Amino acid sequence: MKIFTNDCVRRIFEKSIEHEGISLLDMIERAASAVTNEIIARWRPTKRVVIFAGPGDNGADALAVARMLQEQGYHPSTYLLNVKTDNLSNCCARERDMLLQLGDVDFTEVVRTFNMPDLGETDLVIDGLFGSGLRAPLQGGYASLVQSINDSGAYIVSIDMPSGLFSEWNQSCDRRNIINADITLCYQFKRLSFFFAENAQFIGECIVLDLDLNQDAITDIPTDCYLIEREDMHYAMRSRRPFTDKYDYGSVLLVAGSYGMMGAAILAARAAYRSGAGLVTVHAPNNGYVPLQTAVPEAIFEPDDNAFVNASFNSINRHSVVAIGPGISTNDETLDALDSYLKTNRRKCLLDADALNCIQRRPSLLNSIPNGSIITPHTREFDRLFGEHLYEEERLKKAMNESKLYDITIVLKGHYTMIIRPDGKLYINSTGNPGMATAGSGDVLTGVLASFIAQGYIPEKAVVMGVYIHGLAGDLAAQEHGEYGVTASDIVDNLGRAIALVQKR
Repeated sequence: MKIFTNDCVRRIFEKSIEHEGISLLDMIERAASAVTNEIIARWRPTKRVVIFAGPGDNGADALAVARMLQEQGYHPSTYLLNVKTDNLSNCCARERDMLLQLGDVDFTEVVRTFNMPDLGETDLVIDGLFGSGLRAPLQGGYASLVQSINDSGAYIVSIDMPSGLFSEWNQSCDRRNIINADITLCYQFKRLSFFFAENAQFIGECIVLDLDLNQDAITDIPTDCYLIEREDMHYAMRSRRPFTDKYDYGSVLLVAGSYGMMGAAILAARAAYRSGAGLVTVHAPNNGYVPLQTAVPEAIFEPDDNAFVNASFNSINRHSVVAIGPGISTNDETLDALDSYLKTNRRKCLLDADALNCIQRRPSLLNSIPNGSIITPHTREFDRLFGEHLYEEERLKKAMNESKLYDITIVLKGHYTMIIRPDGKLYINSTGNPGMATAGSGDVLTGVLASFIAQGYIPEKAVVMGVYIHGLAGDLAAQEHGEYGVTASDIVDNLGRAIALVQKR
């Protein structure tokens, strides 16, 4: 599913209005009806409802909701903030007049001073101050109003966007001046800012309202940002042909494990097989032979010359893909081996975990990563490589710059794992759960990604598929064990089921 910028959403609304031959006011009525239905489904008419409407079209939505609720037997108290007299949008003024035509309504138009109503925990506030059309951070009286609403303890429902929050980037905002919604009823599409952890407190539960916008406009208007969903993966995943053998599904080389960390190698190898790789070879120190062959008898063991660490790994040419990092540690011998590998082998590769930590110890190695390679850092690993970041949005911006600079794909792992490509494309994963925040989960992902690349999917597609399947397997594991009980091995065990679920029509 596409994730559009604010300007693109505006164009989709305009094209939908033009295609249907309706007015903007008609579209506002449609949106308000969808919001009203959600409110009616949750609260009875006896609920005290306080509505705050701004002077623009988001305020028009809120006023239309107030009228529709009144018609359904509710008795909302509505405040229209028109502090710059006659500054209302045309639709906001029309909706105000239609609300007043009902007669006995509790309505206040604020043009100068404003007496804040008493609000408490039993009240429902509908926030229609500012939506996606906001152009500057809230200040002055609006900022004070937002802070008062947040401090009231009332249950808050925001229309389209929490007032004060921008659709994309919010670094310039004073976070005290953004509505802390319990529910955000957004129109048709989630916005990029909804996927950043720092904004979760503002958005609360996000419910997408389908306004039946024009599908041709949605299809035709381009974007560089996508939400990965099951339907996308269903069409991307190939069925296996009957007359094939293991060599048709690729050979994975995993450089993984060290003394005390062979579990990482085992998890990655098991995940590669569970995801469909034909052959998996694990290059590991000599002491890993027994645990690896015992836990993953299907895997080929390639011993390093060193008994305890990976100190040399250059025999890669016969493999479809090379993945380096799970559990290899960051000792000097391994760091030197990685340095040698990156400087002498120009084939694109997959770098994870301790491979990234080794590069952090020797930052010049960033320049030696082969073009087209994939790195899979979690937030701490990313910050160790590229500097500390306070917010996820600034981390994403940095990742977009570094991806283009080094010509690599960055898989930035998190609640919403983000895949950042050097061509500027951004893919946000929709699967996964907090139970996957467990040791070894990243090693499993490495095996899955390597497996799909080995099977012949182009790396750009393989990464998207692998991240989605990994998250879906985690969701299946959580269904079975609960989020507290998920282990990395449970994710591995559900990879086959996840793939089957995606393939099912």
